[in-house]
Amino acid sequence: MAGRIRFATHISPFQRILLTIVFGFIIGLGLAFVLYELSEILSVSDVHTHHLHPHFDRDDHADSSFVDVGPLKHHEHENENTTIQKKLYDEVRVLCWIMTNPKNHKSKAKHALNTWGKRCNKVLIMTSAVDDELDVVALPVQEGRNNLWAKTKEAFKYIYNNHFNDADWFLKADDDTYVVVENMRYMLHPYPPDYPIYFGCRFKPIVKPQGYMSGGAGYVISKEALKRFVEEALVDPKMCRSDNAGAEDAEFGRCMQNVHVVAGDSRDDQFRARFFPFVPEGHLVADPNHDWWYWRAIYYNITEGMECCSDTAVSFHYVNPELMYEIDFLVYHMRVFGRTWHKEPLKKRLNFMQMDERFKGK
Repeated sequence: MAGRIRFATHISPFQRILLTIVFGFIIGLGLAFVLYELSEILSVSDVHTHHLHPHFDRDDHADSSFVDVGPLKHHEHENENTTIQKKLYDEVRVLCWIMTNPKNHKSKAKHALNTWGKRCNKVLIMTSAVDDELDVVALPVQEGRNNLWAKTKEAFKYIYNNHFNDADWFLKADDDTYVVVENMRYMLHPYPPDYPIYFGCRFKPIVKPQGYMSGGAGYVISKEALKRFVEEALVDPKMCRSDNAGAEDAEFGRCMQNVHVVAGDSRDDQFRARFFPFVPEGHLVADPNHDWWYWRAIYYNITEGMECCSDTAVSFHYVNPELMYEIDFLVYHMRVFGRTWHKEPLKKRLNFMQMDERFKGK
């Protein structure tokens, strides 16, 4: 009996090697899963600690000692047809709210108002303290990076309670974001505002499966999305994070997904991006090193160089005041003599059935 037991429990060298391989595979698979989850967390950490494009430093592009010379006068251009621009202004009403803080009222937020902000149907400056010189909304929140999520929630609640009927779409932007509002209206024109959808620069970590929109690049939400956010998400801790902590844009994306708001595709017909988390240089100048958070986070396959960006680009981030005025001049005033741009026809409005079909399974 003892001999038989020893025989039954004996493991040959081949079996020992086979078992070692099996156990090694199982352990390796488990470690791979842990490392993958860790990489997702690290990617999120990179996204929300402002690790920028390796070619430039945040302080050079986000902060500025710009000397305020007052609002610039904008001249009219003869023979410029603005019929479609005015049509979209009336048909695609956009309320823009700019997230800022008291120390940036005059150094940043004011310049956003002087440039792109005035092209919104309505613009609000969201901060935490009143300003005797600048018309702002002082929200009941504390300042600091750990309170951005709280400020976002309070801002959208304020808009819902006071300006819900003033617009069809609602744009959130930082005080160092530049937005070409007309291009955003053109992009939004086909979509009914009473459909639950939002657009921006889409990232894929954290919020699975549909991802979330970069806060810095700005995101624009439909009227129905705003309604669901305030009426359904904010009142339910299972739908939306109730404390003040967390990354603003990722938490907002989680809320959107939980109340079935679609993460829309903001790319143009040639699959070129429209919303950008960096200044134009960061996307136009190709970077051979793609081993950093942006390339791990971006939802779609994108390119760099001149084909990086849509001809109807909407936004850029980390834009200091000097660059805001430069972009404003280049977009709205500089012309190439002898060259005429033929306007693209507006796309047809989509109904709910077409919207559901387009975004089914996305």
